[in-house]
Amino acid sequence: MCEGPKMGTLEKCGHIFILTLPGDGKHRQSPTLINAIVAALRCIRVESTPGSALVTTAEGKFFSNGFDLNWAKAVRPGFRSRLSHMIFKFKQIIADLISIPMLTIAVVTGHASAAGFILALSHNYVYMRKDRGFLYMSELDIGLPFPEYIMTVIRSKITAPMARREVALRAAKIKAQEAVEMGIIDAVHDSPGETVEAALCLGEELAGRKWDGEVYAPIREGMFPEVLEMLGLAEKKTAIPLRL
Repeated sequence: MCEGPKMGTLEKCGHIFILTLPGDGKHRQSPTLINAIVAALRCIRVESTPGSALVTTAEGKFFSNGFDLNWAKAVRPGFRSRLSHMIFKFKQIIADLISIPMLTIAVVTGHASAAGFILALSHNYVYMRKDRGFLYMSELDIGLPFPEYIMTVIRSKITAPMARREVALRAAKIKAQEAVEMGIIDAVHDSPGETVEAALCLGEELAGRKWDGEVYAPIREGMFPEVLEMLGLAEKKTAIPLRL
């Protein structure tokens, strides 16, 4: 396993890769964390086999508290250029998750804000603990517009117009049960342990079907053509020969 401290904790249990986000307790999307996630996803891609699955989680109060605005503000002037740098780099994580040849499950056991919310949404499934944590797009409250590709992910992944309005135009802090009812996440569980266990069970169940990741990924990509176009991946798609 090509893991290391810079990549956080990357484990493999059977066919399941378990990525625990590295960084401080808030797991802010700094250039360092973004590079670590990209490195981990590339390692997983290399070592994947038919029937692989990815579970992404984080320990503590936060799943991810969005972009590291403190890092962006550390150089004055320079906030806008540093923020743009993080926004540009974060696109690679979304591209990797939509094209990785396996199913993906986000386990949200704490707050997922802004880019952290989008990180969770970019997985195939999102499981969340009931007793702590919320989903929150904070841009209105902190006075920043949505990057175009992030709005594209929101439109593609949150299909109910009223749910999108709550997320984008009300900056609502959405708790787990409400998120299930709004169709934003897939399931809610009582504790962090139960949430992780449920995600691993789903991963094992679907991994047991031994799907070919090189077929799975193009099918997933085809479900989100607007995201694919925004990420510049549409022109890279190639026909998959049928094996009869």
